[in-house]
Amino acid sequence: MGENIIGRANVEDTPELKAYYKDLEKFEAGALWTVANKIEPWQPQSASVPVLWRYSDLREHVLRSVELVSPEKAGRRVIYLNNPGRRDVSAAVGWLYSGLQVMHPGEVASAHAHSASALRFIMEGAGAYTVVDGHKMTLGARDFVLTPNGTWHEHGVEPNGSVCIWQDGLDIPLVNALEANFFVVHPKIRQEVSGYPVDDMTKTWGNPGLRPADSRWSNGYSPMFKYEWEPTYESLLKYAAATDGSPYDGILMNYVNPITGGHVMQTIGASMQMLRPGEKTRSHRHTGSFVYQVAKGQGYSVIGGKRFEWQERDIFCVPSWAWHEHGNASENEDACLFCFNDLPVIEGLGFYREEAYGDNAGHQPVAA
Repeated sequence: MGENIIGRANVEDTPELKAYYKDLEKFEAGALWTVANKIEPWQPQSASVPVLWRYSDLREHVLRSVELVSPEKAGRRVIYLNNPGRRDVSAAVGWLYSGLQVMHPGEVASAHAHSASALRFIMEGAGAYTVVDGHKMTLGARDFVLTPNGTWHEHGVEPNGSVCIWQDGLDIPLVNALEANFFVVHPKIRQEVSGYPVDDMTKTWGNPGLRPADSRWSNGYSPMFKYEWEPTYESLLKYAAATDGSPYDGILMNYVNPITGGHVMQTIGASMQMLRPGEKTRSHRHTGSFVYQVAKGQGYSVIGGKRFEWQERDIFCVPSWAWHEHGNASENEDACLFCFNDLPVIEGLGFYREEAYGDNAGHQPVAA
């Protein structure tokens, strides 16, 4: 589409030009001015749309999958979240994938490795575990675990556990867009017993302000594969006692690589934020795609002028450059939002930009 602005394409079609374009097609070529305004927009134009996936709607269907397919046949028994604007790449938002995985007590999903980076956030159940490159981690509700790119990983639930459901987050769409995805199944289906103590990586690397004196970690991802809920929540409470927080995000803390202080993985970042009782943040927007899961409490978010009411275990997404703000619906209890995002990529490539909403005291008008 032409734009009558100096510096932008504004060529009107003529019979001669249309014939010229047809000739170019024969050589798998085209005239830039016919697509320039589309492929170089004034600002980001995400194909993703804001979506709220209610856990109360999905849980029954997630559990039903147990009756229909086995983990051996399915590889992973997962119901993935499909953004209407990203169905062609099975993405929840932008280039990020998300799904809900379920396992019964005694079940084990075979070990594999892939180029995509992955994470899990435990939603419900007891007895779940993940093994990453021989390191076994026990998992409880609201725990956050990494399975970084290229690592062997398998999941299971102990026989004396209960039905477990967790959210998977991966950068599969991004890795596929880069045409760099590899996938391999472990030659022995299960990883061999390594001899590492259970939860050794968290015990080694999860001590605030301290680092092992003999550490020799050189991988680009965090060695602290598991981030537990209790110390995370405690840290939010401590930070809230020392700061007014952000007017746009409340009390926001990033999960970090203890070696670098940076993001937990090369392509996926993660955070936990707390909204204090009755807190309502101001609206802003920034580049990068974000998937949120409600870890605690209830409230709402206004995304692109539309209000979404959420409660614990619900999942919602914020597309790149979409105005968004959050509110805690309770005057007595705090609310916490877990989030994973593509900020390592956005920041690493120098694409991060942020803008505050300037009108109406920083709050968007809400569509009826």
